[in-house]
Formats: sequence, structure tokens, C-alpha cells
Amino acid sequence: MTVVRRLPRLYAIVDPLDTGRDPVALAEAMLAGGAPLIQLRSKGATSGDLFALARAIAPRARSAGALFLVNDRPDVARAVDADGVHLGQDDLPVPAARRVLGAERLVGVSTHDLEEARAAVAAGADYIGVGPIYPTASKIDALAPRGLVLVRSVRAAVRCPIVAIGGITSETAPDVLAAGADAVAMIAALVRADDPGGAVREALERVSQSRCPPDSA
Repeated sequence: MTVVRRLPRLYAIVDPLDTGRDPVALAEAMLAGGAPLIQLRSKGATSGDLFALARAIAPRARSAGALFLVNDRPDVARAVDADGVHLGQDDLPVPAARRVLGAERLVGVSTHDLEEARAAVAAGADYIGVGPIYPTASKIDALAPRGLVLVRSVRAAVRCPIVAIGGITSETAPDVLAAGADAVAMIAALVRADDPGGAVREALERVSQSRCPPDSA
């Protein structure tokens, strides 16, 4: 397994939110729609439940040729042989996650301002999440939206891949990519869609037509 230094433009997050949908079914729909990367996020799940979900989704992602990441939990990511983990500011630091996962798996970190972005890069993150860009209902304690100015300022300061997140839709994704993001993360725009697989296909079509950001490899 080799660390991917350039992420696909669409970063799909499997989190049912308030829909009541089954995470495995959501993952299957997103993968069928062509999602090149999916992250499993289930904030309220027990360790056992998260492991069971990750174990079910990992082989499906592998069969589809998609990257699979687990939110927050390097131990679960390693246990199911996922491609990596995405950490929040209150999770394990990057070096500790590396000790759990090894050097070749992806470690991403959520950041909300320039200082956090620089710190995550200095700690050795393979990519950083930046946001929230727009108002979002995907997180109960969501911070105020930062707007495209945050993407531009972080892009000017770091060279690692940037994944913008927070209220992004297929319609707004091109603007976010043009501002300097390498990828856009989508949650509600996909999981609340009547057809999540169709929503993925639409998002892929939109982002494929967007201008490439400056090289961050």
C-alpha cells in the first residue's frame, strides 16, 4: 500500500446524519456512483459498531478500486486494512497515528484556520481538511463558515493536498476547487439525496470540469 500524494477531487463521506440510512448501503451507492474515495464517519458509534461497519465497507471499497478512510480511529483503520485515517483536532496527534498505522497509510487532519493548517503540515499530515467553507448542518457544534478566503490563504501557505469541507454541493464545488482546494468533501449533499449514487455521478461530472488548483504534490 502506497501513500497517495494527490487525492481524487471528490472526497465522499459516509455518515447517515439524520436520514436513518444504513451506512453500508450508503457506501455501496456511493461506490456504484463512482466515488474514488470514501470516508466512514459515525460519531456516535461504539468501537464495536464502528469496526463492524468498517469491516463491511473496506472490501467493497477495495473491489471498487476506491480509497477507504476511517474517521477519528487509527486502530479501526488498521484493523480493517483501510487506506488511512482522518483525524480531528482532539484526536491522536499525527505521529501517534503513524505508530498505529505505519508510514504508508494516509493520515489527514481537520483544520479550521491558517495556524492549525500549518501545524498539521508540520506534524506530517498527508493532507489537511479545511473548513467549514459554507454553513453546514452535518456537525452539531459546527464553527462559523470560513468562506473561500480560508482556502486561498491555506493554499498560499502549504504545499500538501487540501480537502475543503463544509456545506459544499455540486454547484459550489467548482468555485472551491478554483480557490485552490485539491478536493471537495461532501456529506449532506450526497447522503440526503434521493439517489446518493446519482448525486456522486453529478458531483464527479462537475468537479471533472473544474480548473486544476496549483500543484501541491
